[in-house]
Amino acid sequence: MKIVPDTSVIVDGRITGIVQEEEFRGSEVIVPEAVVSELEYQANRGRETGFNGLEELKNLQRLHKENIISMIFVGRRPTVDEISLSRGGEIDAMIRATAREYDALLITSDRVQAEVGKAQGLDVFYIKPEVLEYEELEISKYFDDYTMSVHLKENVVPMAKKGRPGEIRLVEIDNKPLKHADINRMAREIVERAKSDFKSFIEIEMEGATVVQFREYRISIARPPFSEAFEITAVRPVARVSLEDYRLSERLIDRLRDTAKGVLIAGAPGAGKSTFAQAVAEFYSREMRAVVKTMESPRDLQVGDEITQYAPIERDMQKTADILLLVRPDYTIYDELRKTRDFRIFADMRLAGVGMVGVVHATRPIDAIQRILGRVELGVIPSVVDTTIFIEDGEVKAVYDVSLTVKVPTGMQEADLARPVIEIRDLESGELMHEIYTYGEQTIVMDVSKASPGGRKPSAHRIAEREIEREFRKRLPGARVRVELESDERAKVWIEEKYIPQVIGKKGKTIEEIEKNIGISIGVEPLEERELEETVEVPVELAGNYVVLNFGRDAVGVSFDILVEDEYLFTATVGKKGTIKLRRDIELADIIMEAVKHSIPVRARVRPEA
Repeated sequence: MKIVPDTSVIVDGRITGIVQEEEFRGSEVIVPEAVVSELEYQANRGRETGFNGLEELKNLQRLHKENIISMIFVGRRPTVDEISLSRGGEIDAMIRATAREYDALLITSDRVQAEVGKAQGLDVFYIKPEVLEYEELEISKYFDDYTMSVHLKENVVPMAKKGRPGEIRLVEIDNKPLKHADINRMAREIVERAKSDFKSFIEIEMEGATVVQFREYRISIARPPFSEAFEITAVRPVARVSLEDYRLSERLIDRLRDTAKGVLIAGAPGAGKSTFAQAVAEFYSREMRAVVKTMESPRDLQVGDEITQYAPIERDMQKTADILLLVRPDYTIYDELRKTRDFRIFADMRLAGVGMVGVVHATRPIDAIQRILGRVELGVIPSVVDTTIFIEDGEVKAVYDVSLTVKVPTGMQEADLARPVIEIRDLESGELMHEIYTYGEQTIVMDVSKASPGGRKPSAHRIAEREIEREFRKRLPGARVRVELESDERAKVWIEEKYIPQVIGKKGKTIEEIEKNIGISIGVEPLEERELEETVEVPVELAGNYVVLNFGRDAVGVSFDILVEDEYLFTATVGKKGTIKLRRDIELADIIMEAVKHSIPVRARVRPEA
């Protein structure tokens, strides 16, 4: 008997079993070069299906050498264009043509291929997708009740993260390094079993990377060129909990039940955000009898069967959102918000009336709101997000209420400075924690939960001074400028005397324009007349493990005193790259970063030569 297997039965690993059955023993297996080319193409792109298919061809070769079957390769290699159009049926058509040419039986597990073959008058043996009884994967032997994730890599001993959120540790779970063959065997089993288990699926398959959701396990497989070595990472939830397990306050429960329609669940990686999101989803579905859907990539939330989990359609979450708007769920869990597009989809769905719960990485409670700034218009944010819940060590550490009002920002006094302000308050105490508003061209996120430490100027004054200074520097690049806000209505600016005529302008028109733009009266005086020593503001940035003060290459070799709020910190010489670098783990770096955090300029003055 002559048989032609197509790509589907080779990839799923069943053709070697079929040809050893009594009915097919001694068959001539005719493999089209189109099949080999497609598998080679997939393997070259690092896809597990390609490697699995090539492994199955090797098994057929072994049977050929044992005289159980005969095996030949026929036909031409498809072009690159034909391979790239394989989803449109080009490769399948070449396989059917081979079966027709050799008057052979076409064996396939692809239903469409089978139906087309029958329609063309071919003899077709269709193998239905195999649904096996559930068996544990080999990788599951590395898990116990306290294992969150397993990390397997060739030439490295197996590692696992064990414990619960807040008490996680990385430990060795074997003393023998894994070989390439070990990782390859487990990877092949994972992919093959995912295709035959009705509760499992291949979520993502890209060059060098495959993501599989095998029941409760989320498994990522990486191989070169994506990674430098073969690696498998498997993650499994340690516990499935309900909101009752979190012992939430009645105020928060009532808010989730009655008023919270735009919720961000924030926290650091591994803090327990997704676990809490699962509990919220179950609460909405079971306690509130609401229709709940999820948007996930990959789909790894462990929720009840009544909650439908959606993945990106054609790798585009916007298309998933379009479908969901037709489905009209009461609530949608979006896990997780990473890119600008995710935040905008979240906002669009919320503004369309869908209750939204988003999962987002953040290291502080306010960071969840800051991540949405610039991605959604400022005035719209409270309509998109009304509640943020910060998770740390598996517990709810902070809950913020987000609302919009019109007021004079904290630290300002004059009524004509009133503007739209987003207030962020602690849900339990009602304490105002942060304010967000625009000042000039800047969006300000102000921490107002504490009085300004150490008798500093009000934060709003410091921001106003920086905005005025920026306005002058924009008009006079390279000029040395000092600003002091004397009141909410007036500021004094010291500038080098040679620039004063340019600042005042003909008949005072330039300074009037500046005052109009900024909204306060400005007095200008020569910098030399100020009693304080001349200083310049220094840009500060973080670079790896260093805090970097940028002076520019013109200052290379010059020694500067560094000051914060006119208090001397240290003296250093500008290096070859025009910078002064401080390690982040020293106290001086902490002082500088604290100043930047509170919008306090870091200044420098040239050190007089001894």
